[in-house]
Amino acid sequence: MSAVSASPALHLEAIEKSFGDNRILAAIDLKIHAGEFIALVGPSGCGKSTLLRIVAGLERPDSGRVWMSGKDLTDARAADRDMAMVFQSYALYPHLSARQNMALPLIMRRLNAFERLPWVGPFIGSARGKLAAIRQEIEQSAHTLKITSLLDRKPSQMSGGQRQRVALGRALVRHPKAFLMDEPLSNLDASLRVHMRAEIAELHRRAGVVTLYVTHDQEEALSTADRVAVMMGGRILQVDT
Repeated sequence: MSAVSASPALHLEAIEKSFGDNRILAAIDLKIHAGEFIALVGPSGCGKSTLLRIVAGLERPDSGRVWMSGKDLTDARAADRDMAMVFQSYALYPHLSARQNMALPLIMRRLNAFERLPWVGPFIGSARGKLAAIRQEIEQSAHTLKITSLLDRKPSQMSGGQRQRVALGRALVRHPKAFLMDEPLSNLDASLRVHMRAEIAELHRRAGVVTLYVTHDQEEALSTADRVAVMMGGRILQVDT
């Protein structure tokens, strides 16, 4: 659990979303304070994952606004929102090692197209400096999550829990303004889920940024979040500790 400030860091204002005639979200209003961990809990089809995708910029609301630190992000591209997503499916590139999976988002954000060329970048001083900094940050994040021994393995050589730790490491190393997590533990067995809840809570504590966490598991929500928003039929019915 974390201490929060008085003003919202993330504000979802009057969000509405339909797909055809199917209304998915209705008049969603939610304020999340700096450093706060909010869980969205509800049954399948209640709109919680769609709401997360709207926050991430992967879907656009039919109406309403997404505010981050007072800035309107509603029309901003996902790449420009400085948010890190962790998915149920881990979303790791199978042909890349854990180290390469963690490095890729940083390389894409920090190196220009010329610096990213494999036969050019290593010979450019600016690129070498950036790559050295990225390597150091990956080592630090790997140490935090106790995955240093996994850095040179590919996803096929890891267990489900190890793959999820790497996915969390990829999010952590970005130092984003917000973590967005969509059912990140649902593919794990019950005993590992309990362990990973503690890992996610510790990740949030260390990062100290807004975390929006989607789950259908009430126990998972209550054990990790500062507040829980209960969703049903596209609406938030209650927000409480």
